[in-house]
Amino acid sequence: MNWIILIIAGLFEVGFTSSLGKAKESTGTAMYLWYGAFGISLVVSMLLLMKATETLPLGTAYAVWTGIGAVGTALMGIILFNEPAHFWRLFFIATLIGSIVGLKAVSH
Repeated sequence: MNWIILIIAGLFEVGFTSSLGKAKESTGTAMYLWYGAFGISLVVSMLLLMKATETLPLGTAYAVWTGIGAVGTALMGIILFNEPAHFWRLFFIATLIGSIVGLKAVSH
């Protein structure tokens, strides 16, 4: 169950980084709403990470959490912010995914 909580925490990390990007592009009320989404996502992500590390090894949990955030944020950058999606960028995103799966596989 804590692996599921950790995955959800990683998705909220993607939420708070994406919210920062959207806030940067926005003005007025929309900007403050995006900053609000950032704050809520940040708190939820941290609380879920804390919960997951009650039973998962801290180093593994943190690496998986940041990996999900890094991969998710890079993909959101490509999808939402028109960042480049060339071969090498996608290749290294794939290696991050492989590392996350590897960490999960060798954890008890």
